[in-house]
Amino acid sequence: MTDVTNTHKSLLVQDARTRKRNRAEARFKMYGIAAIAVGLLMLAVLLVTIIGRGAGAFQQTFVTLPVELTAEKLDKKGNRDLADIKKLSTFGYAPLMNAALEAKVTQAGIETTLKPKSMADILSKDAAAQLRNFVLANPEMIGEVVEFRFLTNSRVDGYLKGRVTRDSIANDKNINAEQLDLVDQLRTDGALKKQFNLAFITGADASDARPEAAGMGVSMIGSLFMMLVVLVLALPIGVAASIYLEEFAPKNWITDIIEVNISNLAAVPSIVFGILGLAVFINYMHLPNSAPLVGGLVLTLMTLPTIIISTRASLKSVPPSIRDAALGVGASRMQSVFHHVLPLAAPGILTGAIIGLAQALGETAPLLLIGMVGFIASNAPDSISSGLLDPNSAMPAQIYEWAKRADPAFYERAWGGIIILLVFLITMNAIAIMLRRRFERRW
Repeated sequence: MTDVTNTHKSLLVQDARTRKRNRAEARFKMYGIAAIAVGLLMLAVLLVTIIGRGAGAFQQTFVTLPVELTAEKLDKKGNRDLADIKKLSTFGYAPLMNAALEAKVTQAGIETTLKPKSMADILSKDAAAQLRNFVLANPEMIGEVVEFRFLTNSRVDGYLKGRVTRDSIANDKNINAEQLDLVDQLRTDGALKKQFNLAFITGADASDARPEAAGMGVSMIGSLFMMLVVLVLALPIGVAASIYLEEFAPKNWITDIIEVNISNLAAVPSIVFGILGLAVFINYMHLPNSAPLVGGLVLTLMTLPTIIISTRASLKSVPPSIRDAALGVGASRMQSVFHHVLPLAAPGILTGAIIGLAQALGETAPLLLIGMVGFIASNAPDSISSGLLDPNSAMPAQIYEWAKRADPAFYERAWGGIIILLVFLITMNAIAIMLRRRFERRW
């Protein structure tokens, strides 16, 4: 009988091949961790850059002045007739602000060689309009002394934010060293300081002469009306098309072509949809330019493929046994879909719809082609029809418009607008996550 040598190795001892495989696995884990770390680092750099450059837009420099609303200047007839008071333009309010600032300088004991008009040049050109709007809204206050908080011009604001220096104003016609001396003394007195600027969130765009008064409010309303159009049109059409294609349509070459084209449309650049909207909705259907209705229709076309694809994926995720069980107890095909399949697929459908809306909210190229980049300084629309048909802008288009203007104050506002847009997008994605977790069912 021959002795057999035991050639089996212990499982507790790793051979060369096992050690090589384990090292490869460890390296792959390290690569994954490094990739995640790089991604998080880039995200952190992006957020720090956006917040660092845009946070200043939420603060603005104001001067607090008591202004005497002299009756001899504002209501020469003394009858408090609003029609007569309206005849006085903003130029007629400038002497009141000049006198108020001169009185403030005298009261604070500030020494300056500037004339009252030159002193008032540190104020925003929007200040006179602010004063006039207050008088027209409160004519009974004529003859009283009212304290106002006026915006300073963009150079003064930039000086307090470090964007403007005494060296950089050597060739600047909008500000001089004596005016900056006055700013420093008013700041020491407490009459001039940076404060939270709510008007940046609620206000309208401003002209190049008064960038400090520009706000995102009107463009936010324009984006809201566009999203309403997209929600009303894209969600029902997209969900209905998905249900038919997934549950009722016969599987033949026609539906195959439709599915391929839907997938291709999801990859089409957004500017192509803008050209389509310009040709069809404006040139052919003669809908108004720059209207949120047209923007909403264009974004609806762009969002439909995303909603259809995500809805079909949600319907496919429902186990076939649910359909078979419903049909087995006598339910019709439609009852099976609407009573059993659709409720189970609802979380994915809602998530896809909200993600599609968030994608549409951030689109700029289609809006540029249909003209939603104009200067819109109007107030909020007074009805749904005016909100849909009146010219307006949108948040991405407004950011683009500010970014290409020359004044650095507009550039700061572009970064601030990005912060507001990101807040909207993060909120919409958070809602999508909450809806998914709220309605999700496990089996």
